Amino acid sequence: MSVLPSNGESGFGIYVHWPFCLSKCPYCDFNSHVRQVPVDETRFLSAFKTELAHRARLTPGRVVESIFFGGGTPSLMRPETVAGILDAIAGHWTIDPNTEVTLEANPTSVEATRFRGYRAAGINRVSLGVQAMNDPDLKALGRLHSVDEAMAAVGIAASIFSRFSFDLIYARPGQTPAAWAAELDVAIDRAAEHLSLYQLTIEPDTMFEKLYRAGKLQMPDQDVSRALWDVTQETTEKRGLPAYEISNHARPGAESRHNLVYWRYGEYAGVGPGAHGRVLTPNGRRAHSTERHPEMWLTVVEGEGHGIISDEPLSPEEQADEFLLMGLRLVEGIDPARYETLAGRPLDRSRVSSLVEEGMVEKTATGRIRVTKDGFPVLDAVVADLAA
Repeated sequence: MSVLPSNGESGFGIYVHWPFCLSKCPYCDFNSHVRQVPVDETRFLSAFKTELAHRARLTPGRVVESIFFGGGTPSLMRPETVAGILDAIAGHWTIDPNTEVTLEANPTSVEATRFRGYRAAGINRVSLGVQAMNDPDLKALGRLHSVDEAMAAVGIAASIFSRFSFDLIYARPGQTPAAWAAELDVAIDRAAEHLSLYQLTIEPDTMFEKLYRAGKLQMPDQDVSRALWDVTQETTEKRGLPAYEISNHARPGAESRHNLVYWRYGEYAGVGPGAHGRVLTPNGRRAHSTERHPEMWLTVVEGEGHGIISDEPLSPEEQADEFLLMGLRLVEGIDPARYETLAGRPLDRSRVSSLVEEGMVEKTATGRIRVTKDGFPVLDAVVADLAA
């Protein structure tokens, strides 16, 4: 399968976290918050600029290949706020001419009207949280939009942006493989180049977890879940949007460049409440995380000059484990030589051979190791085996 050039399986991206939503979805465990009063965007913009200046001091000389506004609901930001953040990034780093600048958006009619403003601000790709293609399931998922609103937003996005994507959640309560196949076909008809397709999982400390534990939420059993997975792979492959990562599907050349920075274990600076980062310093690769609570993050940034509350060195073993965890999500797999460079030791040949014999991984003609179609449904186990 064709994927973007890997630039040495590296790259540098910037993640900007906007933590606010209009409501909290019952399945969501992201760092998102609902506020009953308007957010002080001027103050937040000032704090983002402060954070970006701090990260620039940590990562001099980098060339930015991707910028991603995630959340939360970044499409609740004024276009002027987005423009201010992008101007600050351009003031600190060199921006690659082909930089991908993505903003996540909820497909409500109100937010869709902002798309032209985001395009003028510098956004060149949007990712829409559609999540389902029927109104009853949207309601059950806690979404505030209808299918008609979502498709209208997709149409507007297609008319304004040359690149866009949208998300769907499957393995929903009561969903059958046949119904999902039909829904997926409709979605692919509207998706120009990219779809993110996530199996619904019960995350800790969510409303869905409470309902599930109380017996009020019936999830598909293991056999149905596997059938839904198979339908996903078969349908997207047939329709020209094959998987390039375990949950992401694209026409060749349309892969998400920002996510490839993560999965290829590149560098990324994370700013905003609850953002994470991985950057290379003279003291080695370090893992950053910021204060999660939005108003506390503001206070910390204004007082300390940054919002980082955890700055940990990553040992060679930890880096190698993260490299495996991220890289094996990709259909292209990993270069074992890079693993050896990170870990200071090669992969266990006997474990690799065993997984090859079991049909879970395979070696490519170029020497890469990648997970097979049979291995992807049990990816966590495959990674754990290789990392042991």
